[in-house]
Amino acid sequence: MDAKQSIEIAAPPERVWPLLVEPGDVLDWWTTLTRFEYEDGGQRGLGARIYAEEKASGQLLKLHFIVTELEENRQVALHMVSATGPVKGYDLAMTLEPLAAGSRFTFEEHVELPYGALGKVLGRLGRGSSMRHLEEALAKLKTLAEAPPG
Repeated sequence: MDAKQSIEIAAPPERVWPLLVEPGDVLDWWTTLTRFEYEDGGQRGLGARIYAEEKASGQLLKLHFIVTELEENRQVALHMVSATGPVKGYDLAMTLEPLAAGSRFTFEEHVELPYGALGKVLGRLGRGSSMRHLEEALAKLKTLAEAPPG
């Protein structure tokens, strides 16, 4: 299942960036996550390991990611290395593009379910729900990024 959505935010990339990489900030807008933390003593950067718990389709997924791309104030990409729950593969990328009036944020994810052909059907059936959650999350991100500092 693939999902991609962009939103324009009236804030520069430097203001949006912490909302994408700081655990407490991520949890404030990513509506399906219940936990997001750096493993290995909080090590950050390319190759860093992240543990996340996500409630999706009524199930709790326990996900371990590795940071595969990182360019501060520009992009971060994660690749799932292991999981507990009905997910076989999970890759996501978040990109910030500077605009004259702020930033364009793009969220892309590719989720592969187990169960072969049945998993593909289930993925298509769940896509609408995923897109609604993504729209809600991006609206929260926009609100947080555009809020006055302090």
